[in-house]
Amino acid sequence: MNTTFEKYLDTVDKCLKPLPTSERVDIVKEIKGSILEMESDHLSTEEILNRLGNPKDLAKAYLGDLLSKESGFSWNRFLVVCAFYSVVGFSGMIVIPCLAIMAPVFIINGIACPIIMAVKLADSIFHLGLPYMENIGVFTGIIELNPVAEFVITLVIGTLLFLVGRGCWKLLIYYCKRVSKAKSDLEI
Repeated sequence: MNTTFEKYLDTVDKCLKPLPTSERVDIVKEIKGSILEMESDHLSTEEILNRLGNPKDLAKAYLGDLLSKESGFSWNRFLVVCAFYSVVGFSGMIVIPCLAIMAPVFIINGIACPIIMAVKLADSIFHLGLPYMENIGVFTGIIELNPVAEFVITLVIGTLLFLVGRGCWKLLIYYCKRVSKAKSDLEI
């Protein structure tokens, strides 16, 4: 067995820390036996690793199987459930509200900024005399730019804000899906 497989088995063992040592050893022996069997079938290291998959995912699968087999009370199950809800609860208090606020704010600002600058540009071109237009600008108080340049800069900034808002929204959806998947993997 080469060092790649030893590292793989070490990673699986580390990910199985919530389990008692005897169960971890049995699981690692089972995986090692599968590796040796595949080596005897003359599979390459890459093929074996592809069949086994990510070591962390494999360990999670074993953890999920062991938790679902236990029907009664178990300290291991209790601790895994507590750890899951502690991490999800704490991160959910920060991640979900922040992303839920940031996503629409960035998107709305990404749309509103170019629209407001378009109104300023129209006011400048057609001499409409709209109130407060002289107070609106990209670098107000720092640099006085021509309204066309401000509009172009605002288009770029608005696009960036919109993309950041969209990214925040996708990150929020991804976070919620991952938490839901982790919960279903644990079969809590």
